[in-house]
Amino acid sequence: MLLIPCVHCGERNASEFRYAGEAGRRPDPTSASPDVWRHYLYGSGNPAGWVTERWYHRAGCRRFLVVERHTVTNTIRVVRPAGA
Repeated sequence: MLLIPCVHCGERNASEFRYAGEAGRRPDPTSASPDVWRHYLYGSGNPAGWVTERWYHRAGCRRFLVVERHTVTNTIRVVRPAGA
């Protein structure tokens, strides 16, 4: 079971959250090519190691979080509010 420590609600089961993808900058809609958008939407590095992800706490505070998680062990080392 994956427990995510929400900065607003405390530690919660991952079933309360919705995975929102790897954290990264969104391309500029006025200048990005279709290839850049395709990679942003569908490309994923899928590394074995530490990744920075976005999670939405849908059954709790209804806020987005940025989570640093190890993809092999599911260890979480940093959780912060999105935009912080």
